[in-house]
Amino acid sequence: MNKTIKDASFYRKMENKKLQCLLCPQNCIIGNNKTGLCKVRKNTDGRLIAENYGFIAAKNIDPIEKKPLYHFHPGKDIFSIGTVGCNMHCLFCQNSEISQVGIKEAPYARYIEAGDLVEEALSVENNIGIAYTYNEPGIWFEYIRDVAEIARKKGLRNIMISNGYINEIPLREIIDMMDAFNIDLKSFSEEFYQTQTFSSLNPVLETIKEIAISGKHLEITNLVIPLLNDDPNQFEEMVKWIARETTRSTVLHISRYFPKYKKALPATPETTMKQFYYIAKKHLHFVYLGNLSNSAIGQNTYCPECKHTVIKRNGYYTEIVNLDEQGKCRNCGAQIVTI
Repeated sequence: MNKTIKDASFYRKMENKKLQCLLCPQNCIIGNNKTGLCKVRKNTDGRLIAENYGFIAAKNIDPIEKKPLYHFHPGKDIFSIGTVGCNMHCLFCQNSEISQVGIKEAPYARYIEAGDLVEEALSVENNIGIAYTYNEPGIWFEYIRDVAEIARKKGLRNIMISNGYINEIPLREIIDMMDAFNIDLKSFSEEFYQTQTFSSLNPVLETIKEIAISGKHLEITNLVIPLLNDDPNQFEEMVKWIARETTRSTVLHISRYFPKYKKALPATPETTMKQFYYIAKKHLHFVYLGNLSNSAIGQNTYCPECKHTVIKRNGYYTEIVNLDEQGKCRNCGAQIVTI
């Protein structure tokens, strides 16, 4: 089926057919026949168009732990989709092939109607819902809104894996649509955000706080990059902030960096990863290490109350060993995961 033109939400008209997009804190002023920084929201004669609406560039069935979400329906699969574009330009981007291009540079993207996508998700065995991921979901707001509404009526969960860089009004609409989030908190430094991602830190922090207040399931990922955001004191300040502004039970995934896109720095040393794990564990109950093979730490889930092992992991293989049907520790009754 051919794509129909989809009007974008959240913008205001200016003089000389210029528009200002108000979806994210970039607040791009877009001239006629130009796109915003994200490469997918285009001014067409004074009308803002969501060019990537419905164009799916990546589609997979993943273990939910791969998102990563370790405390939301562990052991289940999630139907994962992505399109193109991003409102950050991270120099270390891990998905630059789709996130740093517009729709014209993505001939492989295929249009799928919202209802058809949901039907495909429903056909997948052991699947709990749809994950909006791979590139930044916030910039395909309109498609997510349409898909999520149908998916929810069909009993599917909606999950967003996001950089958290979005303005307050659309964020609140997205929070209402979603059941769970993983937010990428890339650093606790404004300078890092400006020079390495071409964005800013504070809107991301505000997003995390809004999600925490909403009560929706929240996990956070931090990619540790040598020489750029691997200062242990700054990392500890970030972890303290997470504990203070959300709760000590917020899940933190510490992810190992490997050279990608425009960064050729060496991979994060395993010693740094383990050092940061122990720093985080002083302040948070649930800390995990990602992209680190054969690690004896940072994989399993332990009850923070009675210290029993409740989930064992080997890669993306998950074995639930001491949880009841409500996601509570069988030994002491503490709530551990969302089921």
